[in-house]
Amino acid sequence: MTETPPPRRARAEIDLGALRANVRTLRARVAPHVQVMAVVKADAYGHGAIRCARAALDTGADWLGTATPHEALALRAAGITDARILCWLWTPGDPWAEGIEAGLDMTVSGMWALEELLAAARETGKRARVQLKGDTGLGRNGCQPADWPELVGEALKAESQGLLKITGLWSHFACADEPGHPSIASQLDVFRSMLDYAEKAGVEPEVRHIANSPATLTLPESHFDLVRPGIAMYGVSPSPELGTSADFGLRPVMSLIGSVALVKQVPGGHGVSYGHHYVTQGETTLGLIPLGYADGIPRHASGRGPVLVGGKVRTAAGRVAMDQFVVDLAGDRIEPGTEAVLFGPGDRGEPTAQDWAEAADTIAYEIVTRIGARIPRVYVNG
Repeated sequence: MTETPPPRRARAEIDLGALRANVRTLRARVAPHVQVMAVVKADAYGHGAIRCARAALDTGADWLGTATPHEALALRAAGITDARILCWLWTPGDPWAEGIEAGLDMTVSGMWALEELLAAARETGKRARVQLKGDTGLGRNGCQPADWPELVGEALKAESQGLLKITGLWSHFACADEPGHPSIASQLDVFRSMLDYAEKAGVEPEVRHIANSPATLTLPESHFDLVRPGIAMYGVSPSPELGTSADFGLRPVMSLIGSVALVKQVPGGHGVSYGHHYVTQGETTLGLIPLGYADGIPRHASGRGPVLVGGKVRTAAGRVAMDQFVVDLAGDRIEPGTEAVLFGPGDRGEPTAQDWAEAADTIAYEIVTRIGARIPRVYVNG
């Protein structure tokens, strides 16, 4: 057997060995009774949901988590049939009946959702698995505390009729990535109050959960029965204020690698890319990197995005275009086909996703999730 050579133009290398190690590290940070949900929404933060889900489950993750029901149903269609999957971002008219048939745990945050789910339960003749989400202060999805008694009461009534089973109670932090933020303690207080109300009313949840990646790493008092690591599972720190990936024993899973498409010598005073926002100071060599904002390279990083080429970190010269950008090689003679490493774990001196986030004035979450479908994912250490 011969290995397929890696794509030459560009590839995103996904190190499944690193992902498995990260799952083990995260599990070691929680008490033995606490379950781990591997969040694989947004195509596993750009890493490939099916391969990453399987690797996480093989390493001991207890649950999978997705945002949309369509993401969850795609996992079922791919043959992941036994794992518990929670999905939380529903809109009117979404496939509630399909979710019930697939055995998904479905989040309900308001009465309209409960009514649509109950109609689907009656249609299918099967009992739905439901988790009630409370808004403890984030202000996005979730039931407001003032509306919680009605939602809990109606869900319990439906449970007594055999239409659903309340499997979980949960919420989400707003500022767990900001150490000491006063909303953290406030949200925990509200969450405990909402749990207390529901349980006194008769809810017997299988799991109670609020901890995302930063809370999993730094707030053990928030772990309850289950934690939901997302970005941390992919080896990216949820916040530089909390610490680096290495500080938490995590290793970045994705490396983005391109291939230098063209090298040429140009005179001083030569404009580079649209708008000529970069002009060469003197005679130099330019290298063309065949990735652009259509591939997910942030245009906001024009003039700042770092790339390792020929053993040196270069900077995007001028504007990032749709399909390509340029680096000033400072006279170095680089052969076409030489690797250009945009980001990776940093072991070889290459930039990291966090470096690109800082160059683009954004967060590392966005850097990895925006890498587009035109970039093939190549799985290593699988």
